[in-house]
Amino acid sequence: MEASKETGCQAPEGPILCVNNCGFFGSATTMNMCSKCHKETILKQEQAQFAASSIENIVNGSSSSNPKEPVVSKAVDVQVAPVELKVVPAEEVSESSIAQSLETKAKAGPSRCASCHKRVGLTGFHCRCGNLFCGTHRYSDKHDCQFDYQAAARNAIAKANPVVKAEKLGKI
Repeated sequence: MEASKETGCQAPEGPILCVNNCGFFGSATTMNMCSKCHKETILKQEQAQFAASSIENIVNGSSSSNPKEPVVSKAVDVQVAPVELKVVPAEEVSESSIAQSLETKAKAGPSRCASCHKRVGLTGFHCRCGNLFCGTHRYSDKHDCQFDYQAAARNAIAKANPVVKAEKLGKI
């Protein structure tokens, strides 16, 4: 008690609820608001202050070197070339273009396993044969993979270990 008389600080009698009635406890350092409400009010004040200063600069036409304030520039005339629109009659539309558009729509659908046609979404596994598989069919022996792993391994080893031959004995 003596320490509080000397410093002039008083301990709060009980917990103080936030002024905005959000259900959390506030403190005297945050103007009897919780930390979230306090941050929101400070952010709103800064935005209002920024908007007022930018409107003032626009009205007065003055520019400042402060990087936070918007820069007002003069309007620039831009010439735009006219665009010609081509209308294609329905008779000229080929069946192949319709088939291509249907194929792209079919591919854009949900991703499915190539073996069991189960939806896989983002958890699908891409195989070296180029197909997408579920967790059950992700291994090459489970989905009858046509990729030649043995030839691919041979090529990788051949590229990684080039043949080095030294010249035969020097000619005298």
